[in-house]
Amino acid sequence: MLIAALRGGQAEAGPLIEAAIAEAEACGQGIAVAYAHWTAAILHNGLGRYQQALTAARQASEDATALPISMWALPELVEAAARAGDAAIARNALKQLTETTQPCGTDSALGIEARCRALLNHGAHANTLYREAIDRLSRTQLRPELARAHLLYGEWLRRGGRRVQARQQLRTAYDLLAAIGMDGFAERARRELIATGETVRKRSLETVTTLTAQEALIARLARDGRTNPEIGAQLFLSGRTVEWHLRKIFTKLGISSRRDLHAALPQAA
Repeated sequence: MLIAALRGGQAEAGPLIEAAIAEAEACGQGIAVAYAHWTAAILHNGLGRYQQALTAARQASEDATALPISMWALPELVEAAARAGDAAIARNALKQLTETTQPCGTDSALGIEARCRALLNHGAHANTLYREAIDRLSRTQLRPELARAHLLYGEWLRRGGRRVQARQQLRTAYDLLAAIGMDGFAERARRELIATGETVRKRSLETVTTLTAQEALIARLARDGRTNPEIGAQLFLSGRTVEWHLRKIFTKLGISSRRDLHAALPQAA
């Protein structure tokens, strides 16, 4: 059910979610009901159906006994409510979320919190929060959350008239989401890219399958002579985070320096 929702397939996910809710309600399984509503919120946010996502996320988050599902639903509720124009619901959901993320203090928790805060802020503060979210989430294994941070940042930049910067974020989001198979969210990114005036070409298969989509992008930029600060500026990452990714890339490819990237990586088209 969750995988179907992440894929953005209404025809596949919808019947699964409806059946799960009906059966779980009949058996009094509150956690299963909350889980199904949470996956529905993901599905609808990916498809840009924010009012439906808001309804599903509220249903998932309202049962305080259905932990951790009710907490997982809060980021979906913040995004859906912010996009549906209900700032009060979004702020209340963010307040509840911080009760978990602040004590937790990990990059994954604080990265998701920063992404949610960015949705409720404006100007330079929102910009800083989006970049913090991307920087923190890039140091985790949560590729779907990282990709969604790039997507939200790109959407925000485009709506602010910053089309060149928006394209960079949206392209990164699209590549990550398409590689993962999150087709609903990838389509959101594709539509936004088209709105910036960019032609979205069909992705080619990544030949270096041991690297994640983001690692492959960083590796190609490093191979082509970009410095860590230049890569960081393009992807809105800190130089320290780029260096951290490169160490992982070198280990995966069995190499020891940037000089070896030309032999380890195929030339990009």
